[in-house]
Formats: sequence, C-alpha cells, structure tokens
Amino acid sequence: MQQHEQAGSATADFGLRTLLVLAWPVVVARSTQAVIGFCDALMTAPLGEAAMAATTTGAMNAFSLIILPMGTVFIVQSMASQFKGKGNYAAARRYAYYGLILTLITGLLAVVATDAVGPVLGLLDLEPLVHTLMTDYLVIRLFAITPLLGIEVLGNWYGGLGKTWIHMVSGLVAMVFNIFFNWLLIQGNWGAPALGVEGAAYASAIASWVSFFGLIVIFAGQRFVPQKVTGPVKLRMHEFWRMLRFGVPNGINWFFEFAAFTLFINIIVADLGTTVLAAMMAVMAINSVSFMPAFGLSSSGAILVGQAIGSGMADQVRGIVRRTALVTMVWQGVVGLIYLAIPGLLMALFAPPGEQTTELLEIGTVLLMISVAWQVFDAVGMSVGEALRGAGDTAWPMWARLAVAWFVFMPVSYWTVSLRGGGHVAAMLCVVGYLALLSVLLGYRFLSGAWRKIDLTGTAPS
Repeated sequence: MQQHEQAGSATADFGLRTLLVLAWPVVVARSTQAVIGFCDALMTAPLGEAAMAATTTGAMNAFSLIILPMGTVFIVQSMASQFKGKGNYAAARRYAYYGLILTLITGLLAVVATDAVGPVLGLLDLEPLVHTLMTDYLVIRLFAITPLLGIEVLGNWYGGLGKTWIHMVSGLVAMVFNIFFNWLLIQGNWGAPALGVEGAAYASAIASWVSFFGLIVIFAGQRFVPQKVTGPVKLRMHEFWRMLRFGVPNGINWFFEFAAFTLFINIIVADLGTTVLAAMMAVMAINSVSFMPAFGLSSSGAILVGQAIGSGMADQVRGIVRRTALVTMVWQGVVGLIYLAIPGLLMALFAPPGEQTTELLEIGTVLLMISVAWQVFDAVGMSVGEALRGAGDTAWPMWARLAVAWFVFMPVSYWTVSLRGGGHVAAMLCVVGYLALLSVLLGYRFLSGAWRKIDLTGTAPS
C-alpha cells in the first residue's frame, strides 16, 4: 500500500489545468440546479406574484430541510478524495454506503413531517394565498427528499474519485425532466392538468427520482470506478460515526447559516410585503447562476485538496486554494459586471406579463445591482471554506458561521430593517456585510495552518 501511495504521489498533478478539467463538469452539475430554480421562477411568474413567491420561497424552505444532512454527506467527497490519494478504494466505497444510510433515514423523517407543514408555515407572516400555495408545494417536495440527498451522496462520492462528470450527467437528466414536467404540469400542456404551483413541485419530485435511480444503477454495478471492490461490503459502525463526527459540523454550519437566511427571508423580508419578497427571491434566483458555478469550482478545489493530503502532499494545498480562489473570483467578477450592465433586462424576465414597469421590477433592479458588492467576498469564502472541508477542518468553520449568522447578521438585519425601517436596500446591504465578514474569518483559519493537524480518515501514522 505504501508503494502504491508513493507512486500515486509522484504522478499527482494539482495545477490549473487539472483544476479546470475536474471543475467544469461540477460547474455544469451545479449550474443545472441553478437553471432548475431559475425556470421554476420563470415558469410560475405568469401566475402572479403570489405563485412565484410561493414556489421560489417554498423551494428555499424545502432546501432548508435537507441542508443539514446534505452538508453532512458532503464529507463523503472528502473521504473519497483522501482515500483515492491513499489508493484504498474499498474504504472509499464504504463511505458511499454510509451516506446512503443517512439518506434513507432522512427521507423517512421527511415523509413523517408532511402533516406539520401547514401549521409551521402558519407561524410566519405570509399572505393567505401564499401560505396555501406554499403548503401544497412543500408537502409534495418532502416526498423527494430521499432522491435529492441520494444524488448528493453518489455525485459527491464519484467526484471525490475524480469522476465529476457523473454528477454532471445526473444533473442534466434532472434538469431536462424538471423543465419538461414544469411545461407539462404548470400551465397544462398536451392535455395534462394545469396544476400551477403544485405542478412545479411534482416536476421537481419526478426529475429527482429519475436522476437518483440512474445513479443507483451505476453505483451498484461499480461502473466508472478506478478499481472494483470484490466480496461482501463489510460496513463498520465506527466508520459511520467517523463520517458523522466530521460531517455533522459541516452540516450544522450549513443548516444554521441557511436557517438564519431563511428566517431573514420569511420574517424580515416578508414583512416588507409580497412585492419585495418576490423581488428578493427573483434576485436570488439570478444570483444562483453565478453561485452554482462558483461553488462547483470551489468543490473541485476541495477534491484536489483531499487528494493532495491523502497522497502525502499537503504542501501543495496552498497553491491549490490560491488558484481556485482566483478562478472563482474572476468568474463572479464577470457576472457582477453583467449585473451592472443590464439589471433591468434581467429582472424583466420575472415581471408578470403587461406589468414591466411595476414596483417589482424597480425594486428588483436596485437589489440586483447591490448584489454585485458581494461577488468577490462570496468567491473567497466558498473557495477557502470548501478547502477546509476537504481537509476535514469542519468544526472551527461551523462555530465561525454560527457566530456571524446568528450574533451579527440576524441582529443587525432586524435592527436596521425591522426596527429602523431601512427597507429593502438595508436588507441587501446586510447580506453583503455578512458575506464579507465570513470570508475574512475563513481566510484567517486557512492561513493559520490548523487544518494540517487533522486526520480525517483515521489512517495517519501515529
């Protein structure tokens, strides 16, 4: 095994070309998620502000329910990449099974929780029509939690092995099915019922199950793996707990950070009215076009970080992170320039027919231009944060995100927007400040070098 690791280290390449070759399928895969969200908003916009607000905010709320286990199973990618560096494919495969076990548990809990959707949404300050539509949407989406999480498990596992294109194909399949069933079920085409917001939810559920089934078939047949593992899979409880030990902090920081943002949207922004809520969610849908590719680049950087550490080449990590951050910053910078150049044209896509000069368009244009200010901060935060996760450094970033989200972002947002009447401009500036502060803290953690002391796989020499 030692000779195998040394041979792998000698031929390892973590340069810019390797990053880009690894990254572009991840970028496409993450971009498909952005396209799905964008099309959901676009295809429900003709139904009115309430329908679009219910669909986009409902999708965000559905994501908030899966983000804890999803953040947890992201550690499967880190495990797979480090075990690939070590040449231990049997151990890498076991961690895919651990992720799928957590997927099944989460899916069952989601189905049980469907009866609680309406009462929980009733606690929020939503208009009656938005509440009804969002309840119907979320109940349907909860039945698709299992495939959504399963896609993340297997897509990230294959990504850790360097086969990022598999996640890309899975994402493309989900995107095509989602868009087709949106077209079929939202407005009612080819004789299908016009289900409106419920149609968008059914489209997402169907697309997720189809994509997940394809991944399961590939994984079960051990297709596209560097080395097939023969014999029975011997799962080990201590390894499952190890996945949770390093994965749960990552899931917690995702969950509570996203929970803070969800409350920010559902309470602080929603209190400004349906028009502002719809405008804010349209801006977030547009920004997902820049966020998902940037996150894909950052995730690819994390894969290389894990492989470098697993191969015994930790000195290469700083160079990997620097290259990843620079490429990500360039991408988000270009997108920011586009936002400044044609903000009104982009927002017009979300305005209901015949109402191109409404308050929705005016507010959304201002918010989109302000969002340019966070692009570079977001690029740095994602690149460094994903690199720390690839190294197994998940606990410190968890506490940093919790502190900034709940003890800075939320109190400041409430004070400036709700108490001081700052309005939608102040709300967006709070988001900019949050991302700026977080990028500084994560950058400090990485430069401290504390990640070098972490043994993610439990196989480091004593």
